[in-house]
Amino acid sequence: MLNTIAKFVKSEEGAITVDWVVLTAGIAFLGLAVIFLIGSTTTEQSTSIGTFIGDREVSSIF
Repeated sequence: MLNTIAKFVKSEEGAITVDWVVLTAGIAFLGLAVIFLIGSTTTEQSTSIGTFIGDREVSSIF
């Protein structure tokens, strides 16, 4: 029994799993932060462009 516990404590396989989980969570957080920061600016710009295009008159004379 003590031998099994000693093997478990010395094992580094769990540490690798924790590293990957932390790395994946960091990447997900970074992606969400970028989407949040760019999303508000994109909405404002698209509204501005839509207003600009909507204010233009279309000429049917060539």
